[in-house]
Amino acid sequence: MLNTQVFDSIEQVPRDEWNQLALRRSHAMSWEFWRVVEAARMNDFRYHHVLLRDAQARLVAVASFYSITTDIAIFAPGPLRALLGAVRRLWPGFFKLRMLEWGTPITITSPPFARDDSVSDEQVIGAMHQVLRDTARRQGQLLLVVRDFEPAAQGLRESFARLGYHWTESLPNTYVDVRWRSVDDYLGSMRSYYRSKVLKHLKRNREAGVRHELVHDFGALADTLRAQWLVVHDNAKEFQREVLTAELYRDLAREMPGRAMVLLFHRGDELVGHALLLLDGDMLRWLYVGREVAAHDSLYLYVAFSVVQTAIELGARRLEMGLTTYDIKLDLGAEAVPVRVALRASWSLINPFVGLGYQLLNKVPAAGARQVFKGQG
Repeated sequence: MLNTQVFDSIEQVPRDEWNQLALRRSHAMSWEFWRVVEAARMNDFRYHHVLLRDAQARLVAVASFYSITTDIAIFAPGPLRALLGAVRRLWPGFFKLRMLEWGTPITITSPPFARDDSVSDEQVIGAMHQVLRDTARRQGQLLLVVRDFEPAAQGLRESFARLGYHWTESLPNTYVDVRWRSVDDYLGSMRSYYRSKVLKHLKRNREAGVRHELVHDFGALADTLRAQWLVVHDNAKEFQREVLTAELYRDLAREMPGRAMVLLFHRGDELVGHALLLLDGDMLRWLYVGREVAAHDSLYLYVAFSVVQTAIELGARRLEMGLTTYDIKLDLGAEAVPVRVALRASWSLINPFVGLGYQLLNKVPAAGARQVFKGQG
């Protein structure tokens, strides 16, 4: 049996002790990353961090969870989304619940914990389940969500099922396995259809005077970058939840130097967009995108291509391109990876209805594979 210590802020947790396990998994689980996320004060997030110890008081696992008010029909199909929008003009909180989520709110860390080899996944899951249920009952949350599980973590499904969790679909993530030494190698490996499509859009941007630069010291631009992100957020027709703040950009630049960076996109002397990136070991994560003006043009493809180019130039082995806008990412050679979440009610009486209810309210879009590169298929 594992003993748990729950903290209400990462500032209360010893940095070195946390990082000795968290950094084995991901910089997106690090003490520094959580400090940035907490200080950003997004939405109504309330964070908790857990140290799990064995009978000899040795630290064997770390995990984080948070409460957040969320639309329980967050992936609703168009007609239902329109209906909910009409109802919420009169009742803004309709179908929105404050729930507990075990994971990270910004990117995907699959599975959402780091552990020592001396304990099993099942031991960690069992101990964290008890922490989540106790917290949910004390704070009055109805729903527990554990996110996110990519294919390598699908084996944990049975451990959660034994505790009453329903295993359900979430939005696919997208990745590019970076195997090229240069951008020319990357373009040369594409089938002619996709290569000509990319080159056409790159030419349009070049003729429009669009260029980009990679910048590590971007804290002074935090207000501008947040405003650009908000343009994209306010015009998004797909999944959206967390509302970023300028503090997130400012603190990432300060707390994670050499890892957090932005691609800045200029048209002439005007800053027209950006991509926020995080170098996480040998993986580059594309966290967010922003632009000065919402428009249907070639800029987004140029941004996405430049992110791939940056991953190649930085020597990353893998690029995470994130959720949504699948068509452009797939055209650039990304693979859509299925993601699952585990959910259950904090009260057993209504738990049997949770899985079915979620599936009825939400429809996750399919993102099919494309044979972008020569030799595929």
